[in-house]
Amino acid sequence: MSAGGQRGSIVIAIDGTSASGKSTNARLVAKALDYAYVDTGAMYRTLAWYCLKNGVDVHDAKAVAAAVRRWKTRLDCVDGHVRLLVDGYHPAREIRTAETSAAVPHVAAIPRVRTWMVKTQRDCLRFGNLVMEGRDIGTHVFPETDFKFYLDASLDERTRRRQAEGVHEDLAKRDRRDSERRAAPLMIPLGAMVVNNSGQTPEQTSNLIIAEVRRRLPA
Repeated sequence: MSAGGQRGSIVIAIDGTSASGKSTNARLVAKALDYAYVDTGAMYRTLAWYCLKNGVDVHDAKAVAAAVRRWKTRLDCVDGHVRLLVDGYHPAREIRTAETSAAVPHVAAIPRVRTWMVKTQRDCLRFGNLVMEGRDIGTHVFPETDFKFYLDASLDERTRRRQAEGVHEDLAKRDRRDSERRAAPLMIPLGAMVVNNSGQTPEQTSNLIIAEVRRRLPA
């Protein structure tokens, strides 16, 4: 195993709270280092969309677990972005609707779903070096990586960011739900560098992460 991954690959894990800038910064870091970018939240969104589309009750853990066992998926990497396809289709727009967003926390809290997701996310190593963002990357998906970062910002700052996107969400409630769930709760990974990016631009935050990664990489 190399510094952070398997089969010679390096994994940069970026975890954090909602609206802490995980996606934006992970994309910037991946582009700067020429690594593949993996948005694990999009994978959970894809499952939520699949359940809604097929009439699966997202509040019924057994029904959702059964859906995970039977859906036909595969991983794909286009322009450095790893995607989860369902029946060969990538529902890019569908997974960003308000209805899908509301269903995501319910499917994400199901232990069998997270087991399936962790296995699938670890399979992303086939695409080489990764920047993977989510809520349990450094704790459950790649706990062995040497490159762990945890992003956060003040509740007011994160709420403003969400509202700027046209989304009105109770982030304090979401934080509690993420941190108190039984399956892979949100927490700061052991050995992670914590970055509070309140008042920072995405470029400032990503440059900090990039500099730290480069400092730690073998010569």
